[in-house]
Amino acid sequence: MNPVIMILICVGLLSAGELLLKKGMLAINDVSLYSKGIMGLVYSFTYIFSNIYVFSGFFLIGISSLIWLMILSKVELSYAYPMVSMGYVLVAILSWILFKENLSIVRWLGIAMICGGVYLISRS
Repeated sequence: MNPVIMILICVGLLSAGELLLKKGMLAINDVSLYSKGIMGLVYSFTYIFSNIYVFSGFFLIGISSLIWLMILSKVELSYAYPMVSMGYVLVAILSWILFKENLSIVRWLGIAMICGGVYLISRS
């Protein structure tokens, strides 16, 4: 498979996983990991990981990591790793759409700079 396609799949899965983690934590609301004692901590982790969105998010991130290993065996890290920053762009825009998060002009400028940098690296 074409390494660029693999990178896009990897970034897509990673971004989807992050969005699922956010959705899961919004559903859980506020969970403190500083609960009393080890049993409180175990309860908090069990509560978090029993959420289907959190579990699915980690699953997609795990699949993305396996694909990343295949990518690293095929292309230079200095080429592949900057491409992962497209995940920042994807997550920011989808968070704006799905979660109604604020994207200020400064964030939009940052997104544009990331896209420009990835374009330049892809041309090398």
